[in-house]
Amino acid sequence: MICKMLNIKYPIIQAGMAGGPTTPELVAAVSEAGALGTLGAGYMTPQQISEAIRDIQVLTEAPFAVNLFLPQSYEMDEESILKMQQHLNKYRSRLGIPELNKVPKIKDLFEKQLEIVVASGVKIVSFTFDAPQKSLVDQLHASGITVIATATTVKEAVVLESCGVDVIVAQGSEAGGHRGTFLDVKNEAMIGTMALVPQVVDAVSCPVVAAGGIMDGRGMAAGLTLGASAVQLGTAFLTVKESGANEIHRQAILASCDTDTKITKAFSGKSARGFKNEMMLELETHGGVLPTYPVQHVLTSDIRKEAGRQGNKEMISMWAGQASALAQVRSAGELVESLVEEFDGALRKGALKLNQT
Repeated sequence: MICKMLNIKYPIIQAGMAGGPTTPELVAAVSEAGALGTLGAGYMTPQQISEAIRDIQVLTEAPFAVNLFLPQSYEMDEESILKMQQHLNKYRSRLGIPELNKVPKIKDLFEKQLEIVVASGVKIVSFTFDAPQKSLVDQLHASGITVIATATTVKEAVVLESCGVDVIVAQGSEAGGHRGTFLDVKNEAMIGTMALVPQVVDAVSCPVVAAGGIMDGRGMAAGLTLGASAVQLGTAFLTVKESGANEIHRQAILASCDTDTKITKAFSGKSARGFKNEMMLELETHGGVLPTYPVQHVLTSDIRKEAGRQGNKEMISMWAGQASALAQVRSAGELVESLVEEFDGALRKGALKLNQT
């Protein structure tokens, strides 16, 4: 059902990881392999989105998606922002970049981002961080666009279905990167993928995608067995050859173990899972007020960018899921191929073990 809906061969979706990993080459390679590639466009300017989509369309005629962040309501507490700037200046000093002592301007580009995506002819759009208004979903449907959105609880999934979305991604707590939680954010539930997926499947009638901790065919088999119509992988694609993840991020993934990640708000002001490092742990315990998303994201952006350029792993956000240790270096096409092969093998092994009991 979902393969026909998305016009893909395999029920596999590459997560829309914003910030650079989802290069046009990666998105196109995933889609060419029969899965659904996704451009993580949440932090991109409208012009960057337009150029990236054009590059993808040159590389493939297969369907692909574009992921956008729905706008967030936030407070601009100047006192806490300036205090955080002063605190962050010690990191800037260590990196040799200018200190900052002012309140930044934050631009909401969502409407222009979406306008570009629709005009480009992209037929699959995914959202996270909130539930899209039904009027927005209706507008996209009128343009022939399939809408995907993320839920981290059953209640969120029910809300998304009422908004008319076509596909719901059930994001378990194992997932790397930002949490898609939009209801009861202050007391957000951290439900694991295995517990979340079947409950969401039972609660809604639209297709559900399992996400969080899935790295290989075994995880794919588990997700589909739990009732999901497809699986979504993010971390597994960070170490493929076409990925735009920087070298220190790749190496951190390849050298990781199961206990290396944690959920933090330190870098962006919004809960996200990534590798523990000096800046993350220090900001979590420094005692001051941590500005909310997207304010903290903007405040730390110059530090994270320069740390990445200098190869300093202690001052950069490196998002990854709890199963990061299973990552391998290969092409995106090889990853998709192995997922399908391992999926078939996992089902056969499961049936064999069942018959042996």
